[in-house]
Amino acid sequence: MRDRFVRITVGAALLLLGLLVAQPYVTAFLFAARTPRAITARGELAPAEASTVALFARASASVVHVFVQAAAQNRGLFGADSEEGGEQDGGGSQTGTGFVWDAAGHIVTNNHVVAAAAQGGSSVSVRLASGAVVPARIVGTAPNYDLAVLQLGRTAPPPPLAIGTSADLKVGQSTYAIGNPFGLDHTLTTGVVSALQRRLPTAEGRELSGVIQTDAAINPGNSGGPLLDSAGRLIGVNTAIFSPSGASAGIGFAIPVDVVNRVVPELIRNGRTRNPGIGIIAGQESVAARLGIDGVVVVRVLRGSPAAQAGLRGVDPQAGTLGDIIVAAGDRPVHRLADLTAAMAEAGVDAALELTVERDGRTRRVRVTTTDVADARP
Repeated sequence: MRDRFVRITVGAALLLLGLLVAQPYVTAFLFAARTPRAITARGELAPAEASTVALFARASASVVHVFVQAAAQNRGLFGADSEEGGEQDGGGSQTGTGFVWDAAGHIVTNNHVVAAAAQGGSSVSVRLASGAVVPARIVGTAPNYDLAVLQLGRTAPPPPLAIGTSADLKVGQSTYAIGNPFGLDHTLTTGVVSALQRRLPTAEGRELSGVIQTDAAINPGNSGGPLLDSAGRLIGVNTAIFSPSGASAGIGFAIPVDVVNRVVPELIRNGRTRNPGIGIIAGQESVAARLGIDGVVVVRVLRGSPAAQAGLRGVDPQAGTLGDIIVAAGDRPVHRLADLTAAMAEAGVDAALELTVERDGRTRRVRVTTTDVADARP
């Protein structure tokens, strides 16, 4: 009786072991999908997804890929500009992004994308969303704003982007960047407005104020591309990133569209911008900070300039006296040069501007009329 029980137990155990070993083969034989599977209906996109898809479909046709082909003798001189989003491909081209501004075929991009061509010896071409490559010429550049305008060759341009405003932006609003990071055409990245009123260094030691910060991924090749709001309107032009590695670290910067909408028409009309100034040489901010000075120190006043006509004084090295200190422009306090240049930019050229100036411990107000800085040379 006992032997019979042992045989039954061993047989059951062997049977279970056999089933365990055979189970994967049986499952594969019975349930393997040897033909294409039936597609499960997805249903409607979520409202947020549908909105983003529609936004990209509307805007992407207006975004272009900009190429600056260096002359043979200049190839290899243009390195990847990791902080400003530029990129150099393997064929000696500086590449970036641009977008259609108007029905005449004007393209807006960053000045640093086309700087080599602006200096001569390089050609510019643009690849449209359709894949067509069109030659382009530089209409004008504004290094102080890192903006440039191109003109497409003979072709029917895509529709221009809708223009928004940067005056009423709020931190937390959704942002959408379309560009060509690392040469990958028409890439969409999303994020939010991370901060407003940032400052960004541009050409000749100047700073651009009111810059938009976003965490939408911006990488080398995105430079000059549009930053859009949730309505698909242009709110900024992507221009720079802060990144120790050179790739996106979630801190990108865009030139506010209100600045773009003022500078670009001027470039189209005149090929250059008129930069308002008063004809002073300002002291270094680091020196002013060490001296405990809150404001812009006037080091030198240019002869015949609005500042000279208003009676502003610079540093007198012989007498050892400090120059005038500009502490306000209109109703705005001036802590640094960027505050003063922002107030002058808002006023424009040939505009009256009231300055609050400290001299010998006393405060006084002077009235100056801004002029184009190109007309006020040392």
